[in-house]
Amino acid sequence: MRALFWRDLRLFLAGGGAFTGLIFFLALVATIPFGIGPDLNLLSRIGPAILWIGALLSTLLSLDRLFQADRDDGTLDGLLIGPQPLALVVLAKCAALWLAACVPLVLASPVLGLFLAVPPQAMLATAVTLLAGTPAIVLIGAVGAAIGVALPRGGVLVSVLVLPLAIPVLIFGVSATYGAVADPAPFTQPFLVLCALTLFFSVLGPLAAALALRAMAD
Repeated sequence: MRALFWRDLRLFLAGGGAFTGLIFFLALVATIPFGIGPDLNLLSRIGPAILWIGALLSTLLSLDRLFQADRDDGTLDGLLIGPQPLALVVLAKCAALWLAACVPLVLASPVLGLFLAVPPQAMLATAVTLLAGTPAIVLIGAVGAAIGVALPRGGVLVSVLVLPLAIPVLIFGVSATYGAVADPAPFTQPFLVLCALTLFFSVLGPLAAALALRAMAD
């Protein structure tokens, strides 16, 4: 599993997928103020939600890379018949994708928050909630990527399948961020739910993705 993790991490970084998501994140956040106007109070109020939406969409751009390259070069067939449990293989690949594609988004979110006049406390809360919530998006996306790996235009299908399932993660991530800004007390409940969603999908996501991969192979 360690070898698979490091292999996938090198491939994700070498393929430029991480930088593509980061550039899209930057472009989206930098464009929003031009569309909304110079109202700093409005930008400050909706800034955390924009950062979360940008991170969600940027992550969706990277999901089709999860299994597609392995299918093209035959590696996926070897993983399907290999001795390692397929669910653990999926989990290792998800961890590599998250580290390559999502951690840069988390690190960039406080800097990009300056474009939206987000207060420092809100920028910190956004980074913390993204760190806790983006793994759930990747784990949900693994199921969609497994379903779309054998289909034409699978990347479009992945986004269509994953986006509705990721809405609860978005809701609780934004709620926790606003809770940290308005009052420290309301931050705890939505943040714990966000962490619970990540833990839930860390079990369900790899199992469902493994079943989908075997069904696609059959």
